[in-house]
Amino acid sequence: MALDVGGRRTGVAVSDETWLIATPVGAVPRDRHDRAAFRRLADEWSVGRLVVGLPTGMSGREGPQAAEVRAYADPLAAALALPLDYWDERLTTTIAEKSLIAAGARRAERRERIDAVAAAVILQGYLDAARARRRRERPRLVEGDDAIG
Repeated sequence: MALDVGGRRTGVAVSDETWLIATPVGAVPRDRHDRAAFRRLADEWSVGRLVVGLPTGMSGREGPQAAEVRAYADPLAAALALPLDYWDERLTTTIAEKSLIAAGARRAERRERIDAVAAAVILQGYLDAARARRRRERPRLVEGDDAIG
């Protein structure tokens, strides 16, 4: 499950069971009930890992907003007993906005869906990178080699 943590709400996306495709789920308002909402989502989607978008500057440096996201996500992951990975979220909202416009979403619909779509962009980037990393780490068979890789 990926989160795009915002000041008022947090976008949520999940992957399919094969870890290939990220899908936007919705947004959870940031309030005193949000942990319970994340628990329900984690249970409903059989979540095994939390991926949180980390806002950094274009230089890659973390600023005050990244510290706020970490202060929110670290205790949330602990409360959900899930491993946590941070993922660079630079330009994800822009990508999400452009994809919603391309899909013909009206302004009000874009406002409602942008957080979840941004979370899906974060998760898709994470999934793609993990798949590429697994391919690089997979041992290659050499002709005549009986090893199974």
